[in-house]
Amino acid sequence: MDCTRRNIADNLIRSYHEIGGINRIECGNLPSKRTITAACDRLLQVLFPGYHDEDPVPADELEMMTGERISDLMETLEAEVANTLRLRDGAESENGSREEAAHTVVCEFLSELPCIRELLRSDVEAAYEGDPAAKNFDEIILAYPCIEAIAIQRCAKKLYDLDVPLIPRIMTEYAHSLTGIDIHPGATIGSHFFIDHGTGVVIGETCVIGDHVKLYHGVTLGARNFPKDENGRVVKGNKRHPNVEDNVVVYPHATVLGGKTTIGANSTIGANVFLMESIEPNSFVTTEGQELRVLSKDQKEPLAGGDSENGGGI
Repeated sequence: MDCTRRNIADNLIRSYHEIGGINRIECGNLPSKRTITAACDRLLQVLFPGYHDEDPVPADELEMMTGERISDLMETLEAEVANTLRLRDGAESENGSREEAAHTVVCEFLSELPCIRELLRSDVEAAYEGDPAAKNFDEIILAYPCIEAIAIQRCAKKLYDLDVPLIPRIMTEYAHSLTGIDIHPGATIGSHFFIDHGTGVVIGETCVIGDHVKLYHGVTLGARNFPKDENGRVVKGNKRHPNVEDNVVVYPHATVLGGKTTIGANSTIGANVFLMESIEPNSFVTTEGQELRVLSKDQKEPLAGGDSENGGGI
């Protein structure tokens, strides 16, 4: 076996010509994954000043440090957004127009950081109130994986809503790799959101989650099926994932599927429940053997489960 460096390189070059679809040669730059993940870390510093720093942040230096970090983020993100706009606007789009569009997008995104901080404050509160083991906010911000995952997703969601391709997904997959929590950047999430433990949680792109929702580890809010077009290709962009209304709790390893599925407000979904139908508000859903039971929290009587995926919503 010829194991010279030249022979290995020649075989690889041959494979580049023969195997398509996984090469990007003679093309413009895409955003750098390493740069985007570094920007996520810098965003955490800006969102939680003093918590993601090696040294204390003096109050009299806060203004200077914040200005420097915003300048750094602006420069970094403008370059990466300009690269990824090639995917949206086409490779033939002019550099000047891409750079101008990137500047507008990044300015709008960074201007939203105070609003994101307000939501994150509510998430930290929800974690503190929802977990009797939590001693203080410091512990939650530094040690709870859900805060890191939610913070990055809330930032990625802003870029997703600004029609920036690829970068939001790189951000949330970075958070996924760090925390085991997989939240698509397209998911819409209200205030006071808490994921207890977190490992294995999956939240799909078209999920809409209300305020004061609590999920436990292993919960999936996913798609029931994937409709295909006349050519057999999966249809993109349709509503595939459930809605979860205010004040809902979903216990470990429950699976809720379908774009027409709505979990009504003030409901509780028990552990290991597999659900593909809408549930009325104020319901408790559990399993007995293989049978699904839905009870009214007020009357303790069975409720109709609501229309299935093939029918209408509630």
